[in-house]
Amino acid sequence: MNKTFASSMAISLVLLALLVSPAGAADLKVISAGAVRALIAGMIEEYSKQTGHKFDFTVGTTGQLRDAIASGQHADLIITSAPLMGEIEKTGKLLPGSRTDLGRVGMGVVVREGAPVPDLSTPEALKQLLINAKSIAYTDPKLRGTSVIQLMKIADSFGITDIVTKKGVLATGGDDAAEKVAHGQAEIAVIIISEVVKGAKLAALLPGDTQLWTVYASAIPASSKEPAHARAFIDALTSPAMAPRWTTGGFEPPK
Repeated sequence: MNKTFASSMAISLVLLALLVSPAGAADLKVISAGAVRALIAGMIEEYSKQTGHKFDFTVGTTGQLRDAIASGQHADLIITSAPLMGEIEKTGKLLPGSRTDLGRVGMGVVVREGAPVPDLSTPEALKQLLINAKSIAYTDPKLRGTSVIQLMKIADSFGITDIVTKKGVLATGGDDAAEKVAHGQAEIAVIIISEVVKGAKLAALLPGDTQLWTVYASAIPASSKEPAHARAFIDALTSPAMAPRWTTGGFEPPK
């Protein structure tokens, strides 16, 4: 993102903050999926400077978020994958009508910056890459992240689960898996594409029916102490002015 574009987005968010945020500063607890970490963190920084709000921003895998929410951990706003949000909606613990779908994002293979880009044009090409790669970084399966669940389904369908497991370089999340590639600790990583970090690059999206598109959504818990401020922040996140930032981050409009 160039400086002019970044400045324009920052100004747009400032104006939106002034227009939609209720008067008075607030403390907001946000629990979020890792796939939107970079986007939301950047927006929080700018939004808080203009409104005076203080944010407690907690990030985790789908499994970690499920456990946190089930345990009754306080939040004023949650951002999760659509399947998990659907589970939470059934519990009646969300403010009716507060759910907003933010966007959808796919999965891809990441390589180190400067490394040759592998062929990922077909599912068979992906299979051969997984077989031939010296090491593969992915989220620790114990954390039940969206990307590793899909990777293991792919490996199982190819009949190469043992191969992928033996080559695994376990990470705490998609961004950490990308970091391991960037630092030479793994040859490739399979992650959600919004989690690519500096020093690593997206080789390609997963091909054909190996791809998983995940919609991410926000909602306000019924126990939120600041529902009006949480709603104002959602309105800022989903405004037309912010659409280019979501696109740059790898997201598409939800379908």
